[in-house]
Order: sequence, then C-alpha cells, then structure tokens
Amino acid sequence: MNINIVWPLAQKELRDALHNRWFLLYTIAFIGLSLALSYMSLAGAGIAGFAGFGRTAASLINLVLLIIPLMALTVGAQSLAQEQEQGTLAYLLAQPVTRIEVFAGKYLGLALSLLASLGLGFGIAGVVLALASGAGSPLAYISLVWQTFLLSLTMLSVGFLVSALTKRSGVAIGIGLFLWLTFVFLGDLGLMGTAITMRLPVEQLLWLSLLNPLQVFKMASILDINATLDLLGPAGIYAMQEYGEQLRGVFLALTACWIVIPALAAYARFHLRGDL
Repeated sequence: MNINIVWPLAQKELRDALHNRWFLLYTIAFIGLSLALSYMSLAGAGIAGFAGFGRTAASLINLVLLIIPLMALTVGAQSLAQEQEQGTLAYLLAQPVTRIEVFAGKYLGLALSLLASLGLGFGIAGVVLALASGAGSPLAYISLVWQTFLLSLTMLSVGFLVSALTKRSGVAIGIGLFLWLTFVFLGDLGLMGTAITMRLPVEQLLWLSLLNPLQVFKMASILDINATLDLLGPAGIYAMQEYGEQLRGVFLALTACWIVIPALAAYARFHLRGDL
C-alpha cells in the first residue's frame, strides 16, 4: 500500500464530505445543540449559566448518542455504494491503484472529516465554556471528545460494511438509518424492557449492554466523568465490582473490536466483488 496514493484519495474524500449538505447540517446542528446544552446546564448552586466542563460533558453524552452515530453511519453507508451507482468507482479502480489503497483512502478521508466536525463542535463549545465560566477541569471534556471520536469510528466502520454489501446509495442509507434506530432503541429502553420481560440476571444484562457500541460509549464516558457506574443501576454496580480497574480496558477492547471487525469485513467484501 502506497501512502502517496492513499493520502490524495483521503484528501478528495475529505473535501467531498465537507461539501456534503447533510454532513454540514449535522455539524451545524451538533454545534448549536452543544452550545444550548452548555448554557442550559446549571452552574454551581442553582445559578443558570454556562456550566463547567465536567457538568457540560455529562450533558452532552445523550446528544452525542443521537447525532454522531447518525452522521457516521450515513456518510459511511454512502462511501462505496454512491460511487458505484454513479459509475465513478469503476473508473477509479481502472487507474493504477489497488483496492486496499482506495478503501484506505476513503476510510481515512471520512475519519478525518468526522474528526474535523467533532473538533469544530466541541472546540467552539469548549472555548465558550472557558471564556464564560472558567470553572472546572477540562479533562472530563477532553475525555468525552476522545470517546466520541472512537464512537464515530465504530459507526463509520459499520457504515462501510453496509456500503460494501449494497449497490445503491438509497438502500445503503436506508439500512444505515435502520441500524441507527436499532442501536439507539436497543439502548436504555430496549434493555429495560428486555430485563423486565425476561427477568434477566444482572450479569446477562451487563453483557447485553456491552454488545451495543452506543452503550459501551455511554458507560466509558460516565466512568471517565464520575469514576463510578452507579448511575447505570445494578448493571453498573456489578461491572465495577466484577472488573474494577480493568473496566476501562474492557471498554477500549470492545470499542476496538467494533472499529476493526466491521472495517475488515467491509474490505474483504469490497476486495472480492467482481461487479466492479
């Protein structure tokens, strides 16, 4: 794999993503809602205003769970399917490039576009927080940015897998939206309903939570902010008692699996396709 070929492809993908109307809309919505949440958070003893970094990071977790997976899934789902539908992917592969270079360039470019969007959104909100209140340590906020970027990569990998398995961008986006709804509604509400209906023991409830990358992100983010998972009820308490200091490593390993395995499966499908 030649980096001199991968990097120009990544730059092209980055430019295309930054000119995508939906991508820009997601970014603007994320920036606006981040600022609104930071303003509406309560600062100190019931005084309304821009909250400190830790409190704002806790407020942003649910916003991230809704917007970032949707953004990453949709751009990932369009990555290969849209160019195949338009015929540009076959033209690109007819050039002196390998499939792994094309795939790596597209993945890297979209990952950089997501990082730019997150950096802009979190950066503007962070600057406003620092200027308006100057309260609290920014470490919890920085940790949330890092966890959010990892979440975006997990959803980007899943989106690439969807794109590699389909030939039409409309179908790929539809599947991506379905997966987004599945991940979101299999979160707290789905787990609560399943636990009540099936009367699951706490250890099975924990493992069901860990199968969902959004729940892994949520637990890892809460752990970084509060250093305890008591807010998640019995499953969180059981996780702390069972794994203790190793819990962060468990979350990181699961996140890495969600990034790497769908991406490798997407490349394997892309490499073996004969209709290109």
